[in-house]
Amino acid sequence: MYIKKILLVIVIAGMLVGGAFAYMVYSAFFIPNTQFSNEVAYVYIPSDSNFEQVKEIMVPLLKDLKTFESAADKKGYSANVKAGKYAIKKGMSNNDIVNSLRSGNIPVKVAFNNQETLADLAGRISLQIEADSTALVKSFMDQEFLSTKGFNEKTALSMYIPNSYEFFWDTSAEGFRERMFKEYTRFWNDNRQDKAKSLGLTSSEVITLASIVHKETAKVDERPRVAGVYLNRLRTGMMLQADPTVIYAIKRHTGNFDTIIKRVLYKDLELDSPYNTYKVAGLPPGPIAMPDISAIDAVLNPEKHEYFYFVANVENFGYHKFAKTLAQHNRNKEQYVRWINSQKINR
Repeated sequence: MYIKKILLVIVIAGMLVGGAFAYMVYSAFFIPNTQFSNEVAYVYIPSDSNFEQVKEIMVPLLKDLKTFESAADKKGYSANVKAGKYAIKKGMSNNDIVNSLRSGNIPVKVAFNNQETLADLAGRISLQIEADSTALVKSFMDQEFLSTKGFNEKTALSMYIPNSYEFFWDTSAEGFRERMFKEYTRFWNDNRQDKAKSLGLTSSEVITLASIVHKETAKVDERPRVAGVYLNRLRTGMMLQADPTVIYAIKRHTGNFDTIIKRVLYKDLELDSPYNTYKVAGLPPGPIAMPDISAIDAVLNPEKHEYFYFVANVENFGYHKFAKTLAQHNRNKEQYVRWINSQKINR
């Protein structure tokens, strides 16, 4: 009888210990362990992070760091941290949290357009993925990469087609650059390449001309007509005489791309620069900015006409008046000059 009592006590004690252990395991794995009020919190785990750094990131989001640490150890995450962006939902258990951190790397939307320089592009991208602007610029300007892909320092900006793309947040500078080259080759499909060839231009030259068209007019519906003017000039051997190229030449000469120039002066036209299309025939050596896709397609699908000149239309702001002859253009220009003088725009 005495032995039975001892066995019963042992069994009960075992059940209690087992129950306590089971509760501890259950608590560590399956009880909600978040302490934020939003429906979801996003965490960013940098590359080369260890579990100690992960815990520092997670502290503000968790009720109990110890149980999270225990669950991470048992599931093998603490020895296999992965960089990226992760979603932690309100009310998640440690088991759910660890599962999310192990395999829930979320893509981020990366968007860019209208950048004037590779440094501007790098600054824009560095706000959206982990790679910093210094690493991005270095990768953009890597001479071996550029020569292998058919670019140089002056045409390198041509490779980046403005759009919205999905990337993992922890994408490296080199990874971003490689992906952008793939997007570039995808953009330049057979149809676009055939259209470029029919114009006697390379894809890079199309983008260079598109950058001028882009700067000349913000009106998408007017871009094919503006493109037609410049193509007419190129075809007949006229100089492009594009004011945006002069503005770019000034910025490049001074090294100040933040300069705002609203009016090109006659003295500016004398600047010695391969980008000054008032002094140098043909296209500049590279794009003067990153053109929108609409500007690129405007060059590839230009309006066919006999216009060789255009000037801002002060009767319909944002648009231009086009002319076939210099005499007609000079009359249109007089109206514009009177207006700009009345506005006292000297620079």
